[in-house]
Amino acid sequence: MTTTAPILTVARAEALFTSHLSTGSKPSYVAVEQAIRHAVRMHGGVRGCAADVAGEYGDHPESAAPRMRWARGVVEDLYGSRWVLAA
Repeated sequence: MTTTAPILTVARAEALFTSHLSTGSKPSYVAVEQAIRHAVRMHGGVRGCAADVAGEYGDHPESAAPRMRWARGVVEDLYGSRWVLAA
C-alpha cells in the first residue's frame, strides 16, 4: 500500500516551488497564498507550474529536490496534511 498527496496539495507545492520565495524560509500564510497565486498566473496555470518543476528536476536535480521538500513542507504546515491511501 502506498500513500499519495491530494492533488490540491501537489498543485500548491508545485506553484510554491516556482515562486520567488526563498528555499528554507518560513513564510506566512498570506505570503504563501500570494506567491502561489502569482506563480499560477505567471506560468499560465498549474500545468505550467508542473512543467517548470519538471524542467528544474531535469536541469538542476541537486537543488530541485530540496526545494520541493521545502515547498511540500510549507504547504502541508499551512494547509494541513491529508494523505490518501492507495491500494
